[in-house]
Amino acid sequence: MAGGYRELIVWQKAMDLVVSIYTMTEKFPKSETFGLTSQMRRSAVSIPSNIAEGSKRSTKADFRNFLCIALGSVAELETQMEIAQRVRYADATLVSEAEKYATEVSRMLSTMIVRSRDS
Repeated sequence: MAGGYRELIVWQKAMDLVVSIYTMTEKFPKSETFGLTSQMRRSAVSIPSNIAEGSKRSTKADFRNFLCIALGSVAELETQMEIAQRVRYADATLVSEAEKYATEVSRMLSTMIVRSRDS
């Protein structure tokens, strides 16, 4: 892939999502450090990491596979955000911001996956 993953808007937005998740989880109870906080951070970090790794693979099929993994991590993170809201750990404003990033990243990944199948 020419240009590198850092130039991909989806990677940049995924990085913004990571920052918003770290900000949100800073306010979680200390008892959740190794629970929901860790799980959400790992899910979030997985998204741009898989985009970057996939972009360095040798085939379009490999790249598409990593995009699919990243998309799965978005769904996992969205579920975890819902849990955080339901147990009242997460600030509604921070969740709303993170959800906007997650929705945008999800749409971009879905588009990239479809287009990679067509080419």
